[in-house]
Order: sequence, then structure tokens, then C-alpha cells
Amino acid sequence: MADRDAPVGADKASVVLDTKAEVANFVRDLKSFQERIEVKMKTQDDRISMLDRKGAERPALSRAADDQTPHRKALDAYLRSGDEAGLRAVSVERKGLTTAVAAEGGYLVDQLTAARIEGVKRGAGAVRAVANVVQIEAGVFEVLVDRGDLETGWITEGAAPTETAPSLFDKVSIPLHELSALPRASQRLLDDSAFDIEGWLADRIAEKFARAENAAFVTGDGVDKPTGFLSYPKVAANAWAWGSLGYVATGAAGAFNPTDPADALVDLVYSLGARYRSNAVFAMNSKTAGAVRKMKDADGKFLWSESLSAEQAPLLLGYPVLSVEDMPDIAPDAFAIAFGDFRAGYTIAERPDVRILRDPYSAKPHVQFFATSRVGGDVTDFGAIRLLKFAAA
Repeated sequence: MADRDAPVGADKASVVLDTKAEVANFVRDLKSFQERIEVKMKTQDDRISMLDRKGAERPALSRAADDQTPHRKALDAYLRSGDEAGLRAVSVERKGLTTAVAAEGGYLVDQLTAARIEGVKRGAGAVRAVANVVQIEAGVFEVLVDRGDLETGWITEGAAPTETAPSLFDKVSIPLHELSALPRASQRLLDDSAFDIEGWLADRIAEKFARAENAAFVTGDGVDKPTGFLSYPKVAANAWAWGSLGYVATGAAGAFNPTDPADALVDLVYSLGARYRSNAVFAMNSKTAGAVRKMKDADGKFLWSESLSAEQAPLLLGYPVLSVEDMPDIAPDAFAIAFGDFRAGYTIAERPDVRILRDPYSAKPHVQFFATSRVGGDVTDFGAIRLLKFAAA
């Protein structure tokens, strides 16, 4: 009842005050909300800027993977169905990634697939794993090799130095030769979207390339293929001259010396110059390794010691043993074991690209892929490699 007696004006004033307070609270809440939104937006901007900086700072390989995506998709379409439009478009838009080479036959594979091929070749090709490998864009790789020691001498302080004899340099030219492989797959298999066509093709190409390369690096005659280190003249190590490979004889025709079989291996090691021995490895095929594996020293200990992990090579007289199946078997006058610093002694030159040409007609219902690469190899330091000859002398 008291409310009825209250003045009407007082009620209106109270309502106005309440409304002003609510408006003030609303404005304050709105400002607070706006401030929180601005803080969140600034935080988001900072995060985006940080991500942009990280993207710019990513390793080149990571950025290359993104850049290769259009090429990989176009290459996949070409390999599966023969669609060249995508590769031609990528070739025009991004000339640094791929090039149409119709005159030479085919298209260049993307860098990631080429790197996978290179990795498989390095693992399967024994000589490639220890040789000096260089990538070039020209058709010939030329290198100057110092085959002499610079003459030096002691002089008295204040005295005029005497003239020294110049070093002897040889220019070694390594021409590149074309290597090809021809893997094939059925069209039905290519139509299966779950089939990893790039991975399958890279592995098949690398396997065939590695076997052909390794044989050429060992015994190649230099005619349309690399020059193998066993193709050069061989002379006794004590009569060695540049342009030939020195050898040590076992003392028995087609076998190790039955009295002291390990002596020939020790002689082989120390026939090599000291500057090469620190990086030297033995190279032999599995049959020869089986014979050497049984050798013991005077105390009955095996000369051969197995490695503690699969990634490490076994050791013979403290030096790694490289399994090179293209080395000859033990036989009369055979050079079945090589020992040397192959990184100094043998150089492999190659172009970094691999070309692919799709051929759906020659082997129906299969599709053939004609893959080509260019590679060369030659001895660059004849003093860095020694051979073991299975002969009396």
C-alpha cells in the first residue's frame, strides 16, 4: 500500500536511473568485448606472421616438395594414361621444374623421383657408394689431376730461394654415355589408383641402372659406356707407372699361397701409398669373400671381422670390405681383389635428370617406359688403386 502512496515521479526517476546504469554497463561490456576481439585478432596476426616466416625459413628440400606437386600430378597422369597436357602446361608455367624434350624423347621426372632413383642406385651400386660422384650439365667432365709432388727445399734466412720443378698435371676427360632401361607394367595395374606408379618406376629404373653401371665401372671398355678400372694395363707394383694399375701377386696360380695365404693381402695393403690407405677399402665378389673369410693369422684368429650393424661393412685387416659382384672370380691370372681409395681413384660424372618416354604400343597389353640417363666414369688417380693378381708372379 505504501507503493500506492509513493509519488509517480519518483518511480519514473528510478526507472531512468536503472536504464542509464544498464546502458553504462552495456557500453562497458561492449568495450571489454571489443578489446578482447582486438587482442585475439592481434594474436592471430602474430601467429600468421610467424607461420609465414617459418615457411620462408623451411629447408630447400621442403619447399621443393611443395613446388614439385604440380609436376608430380602431371607426371602421374602421363604415366597412367599418356596425358601430356599437364606436363606441357607445367613446362610452360614453371620452366625450372621440367622440360619437354620431345626431340630427345620423353619428359624429365620430378626432382623427388630422381632423388629416389639416385638413393636406390647408391645403395645397390657398390662402386658408386665409394667413388667420387659429380653432377654436371655438360656432356663431358674434365678434371686436372696432379700426379707429382711439388718440389720443396730448405733455405737459409735471407738467401734467395731456388726455383722448384713444376708439378705434373694430367687432364682427364670423362664423356657421358646414355644408359637406358625399359620396365613395363600392365594397363590394368596402371588404372589402379592405389598403385604407386612413381615409386614402382623409380625402383625398377634404379635397379636396372645400378646393375649396368656397376659392371661398366669395373670392366667397361669406354665404348658407349664408362671406362672400368680393370680395363687399364696392369703392372707389378714395384714397376708401377702412371696410366696403369699396380698389382701384387699371391705367389700361386689361381690361388693364395698355401704356405702363407694372408701375406699377399698384407703386401697388397702396404703397396698402396700411405696417403690413400686411410680411406681405402677392399673390393671383391662374394665367392672371393668366402675364401678370404676363412683366413686366420698365426694365433688362429680370423683376419675377417664382421660389423656390429647391417649398415657397416665387415673389416679385413682393419679395412672395410666392399661387395662388388662384377669383380672376377679367383682363377689363374685373375685380378679378383682390388684395394684402394676409390674416392680419389675413380670419378663418376652424371647428369642429374632422368627422362621417361611412355610406349603403350610395342608390348601390348603392357605399357613400356623407356627411361634414359647419362653417366660416365673413369680412373682419375692411378696411384690410388692396387690389385691382387692370383698368379705366381
